[in-house]
Order: sequence, then structure tokens, then C-alpha cells
Amino acid sequence: MEIITEILGNTHQPEWAEKLKDAHIESIYLDQWTAQKSRFLAKSDHNREFPIALKRQSQVKDGDVIAYNPETNEAVVIRLALNPVLEIDLSRLESETPEKIIRIAVELGHAIGNQHWPAVVKGTKVYVPLTVDKKVMLSVMETHNIDDIVYTFHEGIEVIPYMAPHEIRRLFGGASHQSHSHVH
Repeated sequence: MEIITEILGNTHQPEWAEKLKDAHIESIYLDQWTAQKSRFLAKSDHNREFPIALKRQSQVKDGDVIAYNPETNEAVVIRLALNPVLEIDLSRLESETPEKIIRIAVELGHAIGNQHWPAVVKGTKVYVPLTVDKKVMLSVMETHNIDDIVYTFHEGIEVIPYMAPHEIRRLFGGASHQSHSHVH
């Protein structure tokens, strides 16, 4: 069994999209926990196993091509199944007084921290993975009713390009609907 040590390309790249448009695609679906690793054993939708051992600090992305045979026009592609992410936009606070910024930051930290939700801050945005039902997250945000913030949900795969590997691990490594829930 050949160990996969590098990614050949990605289906989102124009040259690979063209190359694979009529190809037979075998998919490997990875959960959040596995997707953040650089070494793992994956099973395809054709029940074949693929040992993957990428360089340290590397990780797969949705659409990564790990095998391609131009003679048979067959490829093996990684597909990621990531939870949605709550994006909290704090950009409206940039022109506010330091006192108001501190107050809102503490209120938001309390709201998120009291739920034990992991978070990543990137510029003026805070990203929180969906670890409980979406209605629960919305209820928490609405209950706290924090001034001058805007929040929306995005698919996890949409925020990956903006994250460093350690931030991806914080958002998706081991995240599940039960792993960060909080019970009083």
C-alpha cells in the first residue's frame, strides 16, 4: 500500500478542474478531527484505504487530489465535512471609544466563555465553531444582545482559507456538537 506524502493539486484550481471534469472521482470524506491532522488512514467511498503522511504542520483542504491516473482518467479527492462557524463582526467598533470597545469585548467574552465555546480572533472578526444546535447559539447571542456587533453563520469550509493551521485546529480539531457544550 502506497503512502500518500504530498498533494497533487486541488479541484478548485482551474487546471485540475479541467483535468478532472470527465474523470471518475473516488472521494474520501473526512470529519473535522481527521482533517486537521497531517498523518491518518483514510477510507474512500469505494472502501479503499489510503495511508496519508504529509509533512508536519501540513493539512488537507477540501478538493485536494491525492491520486490521479491520466491513463484511466481516475482520481482520488479529499472532501471535508466541517461544522458551520459563527462569525462575529466587530468592525463597527473600530471608531468607538476605548471604554466602549473594552465593555463590548468583555460582554462578548463572557457570552462565549460561559458556554465554553472555542474561538479564533482574526482582525475584527471572531469565529466560533458550531458545537451545539444553531438555535442555541443564536439564542445565546440574542439573549446577550451586545451592541454594535453583527453575527452570521458560514460553512466551515468557507473560513479555512483565512486561517493558519493552529487556528484551524482550534476551530475544528475535535469539535463536535457535544465536545464544548456547557451544562449548569
